[in-house]
Order: sequence, then C-alpha cells, then structure tokens
Amino acid sequence: MKKLINRPEDVVTEALQGMAVAHPDLLKVTFGPNYIVRADAPVQGKVALVSGGGSGHEPMHGGFVGMGMLDAACPGEVFTSPTPDQMIEATKAVDGGAGVVHIVKNYTGDVMNFEMAADLARGEGIEVEAVVIDDDVAVQDSLYTAGRRGVGTTVLAEKICGAAAEDKQSLQQVADLCRKVNANGRSMGMALTSCIVPSAGKPTFELGDDEMEIGIGIHGEPGRERRKLAPAGEVVESLATPVIDDIPFQEGDEVLAFVNSMGGTPTIELYVVYNELYKLLEGRGIKITRNLIGAYITSLEMAGVSITLLKLDDELTRLWDAPVQTPGLRWGV
Repeated sequence: MKKLINRPEDVVTEALQGMAVAHPDLLKVTFGPNYIVRADAPVQGKVALVSGGGSGHEPMHGGFVGMGMLDAACPGEVFTSPTPDQMIEATKAVDGGAGVVHIVKNYTGDVMNFEMAADLARGEGIEVEAVVIDDDVAVQDSLYTAGRRGVGTTVLAEKICGAAAEDKQSLQQVADLCRKVNANGRSMGMALTSCIVPSAGKPTFELGDDEMEIGIGIHGEPGRERRKLAPAGEVVESLATPVIDDIPFQEGDEVLAFVNSMGGTPTIELYVVYNELYKLLEGRGIKITRNLIGAYITSLEMAGVSITLLKLDDELTRLWDAPVQTPGLRWGV
C-alpha cells in the first residue's frame, strides 16, 4: 500500500484538521464527535441542510459545506457510516429556527443512524425532514443497501437544495425539492481498478489487467457484470443506456450531465467520456444544458467513472446556477 498518510487510524482526523486550516473562511470543524459546519452557522431563519457518510468519497460531503450548499456534514471513518451522535450534534449546531433537512444516501447504516438522529432532534424541538437519495440504476440491492444505492444525484441535490434554502424557502419546500431532484436523477458507475482502504492495506477487490466492472458501487460493491476492457464509447453506452431508459429520459428533455471521476481517473479521460456521452444524448434528441465534470464523489484512488443525468426544468436550472461557495464547488461569487 502506497499512500500519503501517517498512520491508517489517523487518516480521517488528520484530513479534517487539514480542511480546518485550509478553509477557515468557509467552515469550522468540531472533533469528538466529528462534524463540519459552515463558518457562519447557524444562519437564522434559513432551512439548514445536513448530510454525511463514510470518508473516502471526498470532496463529498465535507467539501460541499458552505454558502449555497450544505450547512453541515458528518464524516464517518473510511467507508463507514457516521454515528447518530455526530448527526444530532451537527443538526443542533446549524439549526437556525427554520428546520433542518437531512440528505441521506441509501446505505443501511446511514439511513438507520440519520433516522435515530432525526428522532432525537425532534425530541429537542427541531423540525427535521429526511430525504433518501437512491439514484443508482446498476443494481437493486447491494452489500450495503436495501434498494438502490445513493450516488451522484446526492451532489446535485445538495447544490440545488442549498440554493433553495438560501432563498429562504420553507422546510417543506426544500424537502420536496430534494425529492424532486432524486426522482429526476439517475446514475451508474464503473471501475477499472479497485481501491485500498487504509485500515485494510490491500485492494477491496481484484480486477484483471484486461477487466472492468460495470455498475460498481462507491465502496467497491459488485456491479452488474465484469467484462473485458473496451473503448470509452462502449463504456459510455453501457453506463448511459440504463440511465436513460430508467426514468425514462426522452427526446426533447434538457438535462444536467455529470461525469464524475471515482478518484483515480484523470481529467483528460473524463472529457473523452463526456464527449461520448454528448454524442450519445444528441443522437437521442436529449439536450445537455448544464454539466459538471470532475472528481466530486470518489472512492479513494479507484480508477473509474460514473455518469449521472438529471432532468432539468426552469426551477432546477435557476437553482443550479445560483451562487455557491464551498471548498469543492464554487461559482457566481
């Protein structure tokens, strides 16, 4: 294992310390329990957004804390759900009196622990709405989930709902908007290599030099199939076709196309993938009006890519374009 770390057991804490000293203008980090809040939290009269999950997927979620996106993020250990005490303390820290929305990826530990935290928060008089993101079309159940996994649409929901919260929309409006984003977003990913969890010290799974896994999960969960390596165009067709067919996306739709690196895929390859996706969608009469290309929801150093499509309307487009200022995503400010 070759990693730029000190001790495996200190990775998460030291990464959080690094975030704190790198971005003091944007966020504050609390330890014991660990959580990250925006620097000006709590913002009075604004619905607060809280998300979280295992570390190793950076910049999600901590890198999306700040104006126009999340108010707080709860980082668990690598690929391990955060605990209810992290979630309740983060929720209380960002409650500005207008309620809190929990954005929860559909992984069993995340769902269970956020439910416990929401119940505790309600017991302390905080209104909480929870929305589960389950956009991965690859498999119905996995090692970590009952139902579909929550992946790329999570990032889009955090941005769009963050903008709505900045507009001082109500708790119900923000939660309903989050459900709308989830209903209109679909994703699928693939891997060329495994990743190495620091505490394990070895690859999560084995892939031959001439193999790839289609439909992989962000923790290395198995996908739909393992097959021989293929050109980017064939890979994009294998990922995008199930995504397009699931809602289904139709001729005339306008979409946000999100091409995401799983951590080890260089930007030049992401643009090759985006070009293939653009051509495929153009051939189906689907118009990309917004895009996001880069490493935003990763799986440590895994080489691979995921594709997310979100069906847009005027409301979602306006909120996507609204200003955002976080370590991992910023524009319009």
